[in-house]
Amino acid sequence: MKLAPVSRETEERLDRYIALLREWQAKTNLVAPSTLPNLWTRHIADSLQLVDLAPAAKRWADLGSGGGFPGVVLACAMAGTSGASVHLVERIAKKAAFLREAIRVTTSPGVVHLAEIGDNVDRITGPVDCVTARALAPLHQLIGFAEPLMRQGAKALFLKGQDVEAELTEAAKYWNIRPQLHQSRTGDGWIVELDAAERRS
Repeated sequence: MKLAPVSRETEERLDRYIALLREWQAKTNLVAPSTLPNLWTRHIADSLQLVDLAPAAKRWADLGSGGGFPGVVLACAMAGTSGASVHLVERIAKKAAFLREAIRVTTSPGVVHLAEIGDNVDRITGPVDCVTARALAPLHQLIGFAEPLMRQGAKALFLKGQDVEAELTEAAKYWNIRPQLHQSRTGDGWIVELDAAERRS
């Protein structure tokens, strides 16, 4: 936890989440099996670093939450924050069921939406401060999913791998963007921060 220090209460929530994930992983593929020995660095700390990039954000939307990274981790971190909520959008029913159980056992402020990722905006009520996604789609598609929320004032934080430059080049063909890049603390990945995106005509 040196990479992303958290309170004892948050750590206990994350422990319950990891125990549940290991239990479900046996029957539902939630994370790449090769990453199981490194869950804390590869997935937990990787997700937690987003909190430092948007310290004032209370209301989050995580698109394509899958096994709960970063959505459930953010919900665990936000559990002590008044007015916090994390919307987790997932299109696969089994994964959505896991996410609901993870939110329940960690007593975290999350709402799970079983929906196609492109349908997220209609389902998320109220303002969103920050929209996230990890290992979901190429950047130009992610921006398309997130743009309606960004138009309403949300900041976007997308976790990306080492080919981020190629993805940015591709995204710039479709969108006018001014990305800020943050190197991941947990490996050779990057976080793309966007405050706005405008579709190229």
